[in-house]
Amino acid sequence: MLSKKTKYGLKALTFLAAQKGKAPVQIAEIAKQENISQKFLESILLSLRKTGFLGSKKGKGGGYYLIKEPHEVLMTDVMRVLEGPISMVPCVSLNFYEKCDDCPDESTCAVNKLMLKVRDSALEVYRNNTLADLI
Repeated sequence: MLSKKTKYGLKALTFLAAQKGKAPVQIAEIAKQENISQKFLESILLSLRKTGFLGSKKGKGGGYYLIKEPHEVLMTDVMRVLEGPISMVPCVSLNFYEKCDDCPDESTCAVNKLMLKVRDSALEVYRNNTLADLI
């Protein structure tokens, strides 16, 4: 299930991407328009800023803005920052692989085989969508 952090992060990113120009938008405006708790949104936007998706400006006229063009923001990157590994089990993760403690042989594991298919189908969707596709 998608976490609220990821859901709200996607909503905030699409809100910012839909803005005309690159003028900074205050957290309060995003929170109000997208019906998100302002305090929770602050931590999400800070995370997106630290990972290079957003820039921020302090003071009057300040707020958050997209650093890249929406068509340059891949959903694989956004999902990994907000949600973590894309795979549902660590033994099929491309970036966070770990062998499962309870599995003697991945090559014969039915769960591994199914989760590879789930991971690959999710990656197909994320790789073929950008922030521009969401707006």
